[in-house]
Amino acid sequence: MADVLLFHHVQGLTPGIVAFADSLREAGHTVHTPDLFDGRTFDSIEAGLAYAQGDGAPDFDQLADETAAALPESLVYGGFSMGEAQAQRLAQTRPGAAGALLFESCIPLTGDWAFGPWPDGVPVQIHGMDADPFFAGEGDIDAARQIAATVPDAELFTYPGDKHLFADSSLASYDEAATTLMQKRVLEFLGRV
Repeated sequence: MADVLLFHHVQGLTPGIVAFADSLREAGHTVHTPDLFDGRTFDSIEAGLAYAQGDGAPDFDQLADETAAALPESLVYGGFSMGEAQAQRLAQTRPGAAGALLFESCIPLTGDWAFGPWPDGVPVQIHGMDADPFFAGEGDIDAARQIAATVPDAELFTYPGDKHLFADSSLASYDEAATTLMQKRVLEFLGRV
């Protein structure tokens, strides 16, 4: 069974993210869900961004690093939207990563925001909606295609729709059919890492 470090999105550690983590736990995996917002949740992406980018925001990289340091080295790093950046950064830079699950966001392998080349032997799955204004509209899907084309054990799955945070059952953007299929694919991935 896999050991997963799963980072929440910009609206916080919502009940929907906890429910997603619980679905992986029910399949026998160990899933750690750190709360980088210290209990805060937000009603909208905009409100979450205002907090995350505000003057009083914590150092999210430091919080993620501290969380990872207290866990086994061989982790699958996962993250939704804003949390994807932490998952991808750790998967690419922390030795011993067992895999990566990148949801609704993706950072290119080259350029100003890049974390460097993808590490050898680290499988990755990327999921997002094909008309999501953030994932598809802001170029993340292009970064995901780059990874899928160049990393030997990479899979990119797109789902029809324009919802962001579609796997969070506590939000209005929730898409049950897409989430069910995504969970199936994620469990298959976790079963082989």
